[in-house]
Amino acid sequence: MVRLPLTPEQLAAGRRLGVLFRSARADRDPVRVAAAAGISPETLRKLESGRMPSPSFGTVVGLCAALEMPVDDAVATWLADGVDGDRVDGDRIGGGRDERAVG
Repeated sequence: MVRLPLTPEQLAAGRRLGVLFRSARADRDPVRVAAAAGISPETLRKLESGRMPSPSFGTVVGLCAALEMPVDDAVATWLADGVDGDRVDGDRIGGGRDERAVG
């Protein structure tokens, strides 16, 4: 199976995710954070610098756990268009649960 190249939007989303992870890590030791997330320090560096714009779900979940950050924050960052907090599909993000949700 041939993997399609990432779109410019996916590349931008990966860069935003990297900025989020770098900001959340703050002054914590990257080697310790990477170990807690189950990834190599090099993988963490690639993610934070935007050189790995399409991390696996397990990597994102592991990093969120290691950084004590809700996975929802990573999802919102991925879906944001980077300009005004709108989702790519036009729905607002950032206010908690969707009030329209049933359940």
